Amino acid sequence: MRIEAYTQVQQLYNAKKVTKTQEKAKASAADQIQISSIGKDIQTAKSAVASAPDIREELTAPIKAAVASGTYQVSGESFAEKLMEKYEEIRNL
Repeated sequence: MRIEAYTQVQQLYNAKKVTKTQEKAKASAADQIQISSIGKDIQTAKSAVASAPDIREELTAPIKAAVASGTYQVSGESFAEKLMEKYEEIRNL
């Protein structure tokens, strides 16, 4: 067996190995990301929801005032009707 031939083969192998590594480095530098129009719409909707308040004060303020003053009245029939409506909704799911 000739040692010179083995050295030449090893040099060729190492030279190709470096080239492949350099090609991979060039390819990763060109990576890009694109967000679809649907993705942009979803992102816009999420930011709008995040900026909206959790409690709508214009609806809750009169009820809070009525409870605080002791004038808030709840009809038992009205409460029972709404309770049954919700029960039917859940049951149909």
